[in-house]
Amino acid sequence: MRATPLSLLRRGTAAYCRANDRPVVRFDPRAVTSDARTGRRIAAAYLAGPVADPAAVPSYRALRAETAAQFEFLTRPRARGGLGVDVRVEPADPYPDAVAMMADLLDRGRLRVYSTAAGGNPHPYLSADDNDMFRAVHDAFGHAATGRGFDRHGEEAAWRKHATMYSPLARPAMTTETRGQTCTFIYHFQGARFPEQKMFLLPARFWR
Repeated sequence: MRATPLSLLRRGTAAYCRANDRPVVRFDPRAVTSDARTGRRIAAAYLAGPVADPAAVPSYRALRAETAAQFEFLTRPRARGGLGVDVRVEPADPYPDAVAMMADLLDRGRLRVYSTAAGGNPHPYLSADDNDMFRAVHDAFGHAATGRGFDRHGEEAAWRKHATMYSPLARPAMTTETRGQTCTFIYHFQGARFPEQKMFLLPARFWR
């Protein structure tokens, strides 16, 4: 499902990258699709990975710090140079689809995210608050900034867009949390249930 990209979030991704010495990567998100063969390979790699790999800690530590910085930028009032989005954590899944999420952002400047704690699928490294912040920034800078939904093609576009905001150290962990989990959800479980959350790094060919 597609919607109109929100210019505030699209400009925000570029502004954040410039302020944090990240290259501003421009591409047409409408042209991004998810290759089923690659998706199944990513799902297999995710399922085969350990629940918690100590070697992944540096990347996850960077992911946590950079996500907090993105969240601060997303929620900081516009008068102080932020995007001024009102993020609220909800005990139930708040939107039927990405179009409703983007309409809420556009009409009310509000973004609601499903509480990690309420979902009952704890992460082996990230706290519930860490994960809630990540859900917020990924919905904002991945989905709303591209106008792409939560289907397999939209998730691929959101990963590609949001990955540009992370450092090379954090990007592998970010890919496990997005591309790894969504490919497993879509291509292995066919949307029936969400996979167990893990802390490990997918093979480099999937995040470079």
